[in-house]
Amino acid sequence: MSKEIKNATRRSVLKATGVSMVGVGASGVAAGKRELRGVNIGFESRAGRRLALESANDVVREFSGIDAVTIRVPEAAISALESAPGVTYVEENGTMHALGETLPWGVDRVDGEVATANGATGTGVDVAVVDTGIDANHPDLQANVGSGKSFVGSSWSDDNGHGTHVAGTIAAVDNYSGVVGVAPGATLHAVKVLSSTGAGSYSDIAAGIEWAADHGHDVINLSLGGSSSSSTVDAAVQYAYDNGCLLVGAAGGSGPCSGGCVGYPASASEVIAVSATNQSDDIASFSSRGPEIELAAPGQDIESTYWDDTYETLSGTSMATAHVSGAAAQVMAAGYSNTGARQRLRDTAEDLGLSSDEQGYGLVDVAAALGFDSSNN
Repeated sequence: MSKEIKNATRRSVLKATGVSMVGVGASGVAAGKRELRGVNIGFESRAGRRLALESANDVVREFSGIDAVTIRVPEAAISALESAPGVTYVEENGTMHALGETLPWGVDRVDGEVATANGATGTGVDVAVVDTGIDANHPDLQANVGSGKSFVGSSWSDDNGHGTHVAGTIAAVDNYSGVVGVAPGATLHAVKVLSSTGAGSYSDIAAGIEWAADHGHDVINLSLGGSSSSSTVDAAVQYAYDNGCLLVGAAGGSGPCSGGCVGYPASASEVIAVSATNQSDDIASFSSRGPEIELAAPGQDIESTYWDDTYETLSGTSMATAHVSGAAAQVMAAGYSNTGARQRLRDTAEDLGLSSDEQGYGLVDVAAALGFDSSNN
């Protein structure tokens, strides 16, 4: 950012003689001997503008609408310009930079950035986050948050943080700050079925799934679960699937286990059950595993958006599920139906060499699912 150069006393070149400053720039004081400096000069009169231009070794820019010019001058000319009649300011022509944006390791690992680099963002797809709500004012989410509905109170705003974290991994916007999601152009919808404590009834969850289906949402993210099934939730899941929704569910955090410990509703046949991996491409120690596992995705130490406009690093199959929902949004944006997208994600998953109970068909690969080269993984 610009840094104003401190005022200095008038140099001899401007003493009462009123001599033109052309001599300062052309005298060779800096040319070849001292480095020229780029400065912005503001002026309030024609005389000030003339002095600025005459002092310049190079004129970089003359503005048409504002009273300023950008020039390159020797160091010796700067103090004289600061005191020159008609000159209002002299400032260094500093630089600005794009604000930093973090590519979370999980989004990188599933080649989400390869997809977006090729123009695929998930635009046009609606993703229902059935969870604790979403912080719609978060700077990384506000552009992508659409509608919302609460089944546990009057507001669908997040008062826990979990739903906002999931939402960020799915579709945090690519805005040169914060983090970026797998499908940064997808529209997020908050379906609040869990309270501030992170708990919700089967009835509320079923109602949330039904609402998302009735509103035509393409992907339903279910980063929640329990140990027992529910006929009411089963009916809602079947209803949503029959209405074209692709449901993605968290396998749960009951690992390690033997004989299968995938939670519900991820264990339902209509839902893609997702296990969690770590940065070593191993199954995360906490991840549930079993024959219902369909895909694996990064779920350990995942940085994402959090409530109250903050960021947080969390671990869980909830985080893994969000990666798959983002991938599903990308594939459905390419024209696939819910069943077609599900099969496409299976067919293009990366084999990590884990057992099928741990990885299912493999690690979700967004770029491969869209037909892009993911060899830079």
